[in-house]
Amino acid sequence: MASVKEKLIENVFKEETSAQNKITIVGCGAVGMACAISVLMRGLTDELALIDVMEDKLKGEMMDLQHGSLFFSTPKIVSGKDSRVSVNSKIIIITAGARQQEGESRLNLVQRNVNILKKIIPDIVKTSPDCKLLVVSNPVDILTYITWKMSGLPKNRIIGSGTNLDSARFRFLVGSRLGVNPASCHGWIIGEHGDSSVPVWSGLNIAGVPLKSLHPSLGTDEDKEHWKTVHRQVVERAYME
Repeated sequence: MASVKEKLIENVFKEETSAQNKITIVGCGAVGMACAISVLMRGLTDELALIDVMEDKLKGEMMDLQHGSLFFSTPKIVSGKDSRVSVNSKIIIITAGARQQEGESRLNLVQRNVNILKKIIPDIVKTSPDCKLLVVSNPVDILTYITWKMSGLPKNRIIGSGTNLDSARFRFLVGSRLGVNPASCHGWIIGEHGDSSVPVWSGLNIAGVPLKSLHPSLGTDEDKEHWKTVHRQVVERAYME
């Protein structure tokens, strides 16, 4: 006897059995789930896979997204605690890692997170050999390099989030100080994410107007408006991740 599905739907051609544009997120903490929501809201994938070792939390996060899928264009959301769920992903976002402890530097965090990556990277590359890896885990610059070495993939397929977040924070804080929409603030933080990052004061402009032309001592020790504190705030916020 035909099932309800068979009576309702008649396939005129063979259904696709695998996703064409699959994205996997490894690590489903606050950052991982923020990535998941962003991916879904932008309709970037036809299948989203979540990986985390905390099975109960993972299942809850997956079900929340599945039950809200009416508002997304992604038809399939799955989860699992190992790489099998990530098979044939086009992009894999790595947010997994140990949380930075109070007083712990990012460099001291390296070994703990390297140990975590050793369990993750080889397996996901086996199941998704054509993927691109986006590394968000900290310290991101070092872990991006280590991910490249562990994966054996070409370097142009390993991307670190770098100082993108620092630059976004910089623009927001400058905008807040001036009472200007951050979208009109243009500036960059370069170098390594976090403590050793470098603000490019010479490039900071508001709607094309260089602040250095208005305030030549901007960001220097002679600056009586103490704009250097904006960069210090950027660095301090990195410890709240």
